[in-house]
Amino acid sequence: MQIRGTTILAVKKDNNVTVAGDGQVTLDTTILKHGARKVRRLYNNEVIVGFAGATADAFTLFDRFDQKLEQYNGNLLRAAVELTKDWRTDRVLRHLEALMIAVSRDHSLIISGNGDVIESDDDVMAIGSGGPFAQSAARALVRHTGLSSTEIAREAMKIAAEICIYTNDHLVLEELEVDGEKTKEKKRNKVKEIA
Repeated sequence: MQIRGTTILAVKKDNNVTVAGDGQVTLDTTILKHGARKVRRLYNNEVIVGFAGATADAFTLFDRFDQKLEQYNGNLLRAAVELTKDWRTDRVLRHLEALMIAVSRDHSLIISGNGDVIESDDDVMAIGSGGPFAQSAARALVRHTGLSSTEIAREAMKIAAEICIYTNDHLVLEELEVDGEKTKEKKRNKVKEIA
């Protein structure tokens, strides 16, 4: 039996990117926790990371990724590639069962232990057991509504919670502003936390 934490969604729309995570932690068929925090900010609040998979493994990867971001001065893509190299070759890391979504102002990535660093085609990404449900709902909302990235993430996660037994509606949402070139420098450090 493994402790699992699931369903992370990232939505980029207009000038914002939002990462949402549910709070449920499950051990086999039992819910252990309703309010886990699976979405965190790293590197001076410039990177948002969400985890799905075995909880202890996710925290190990969170720490390693934070070190890589520091080592590469917040360069998300470089840090992600270097983490996956370690993940594949390190005797301890290669047995970890977790996936990560990592977003910055410039990139939105899914990072896996198989060495995958995947950037989304349509600015909507999801991982975890409820990921396909949340991603489908978010894509429909992006295409057919005028909602913000945070509103879309919230509604899509609620829909996933109605379908996936490993997802609940105790949500943590984090948002970054992705400004145009004209105002990028002015607002570079402006971040919001939404609960």
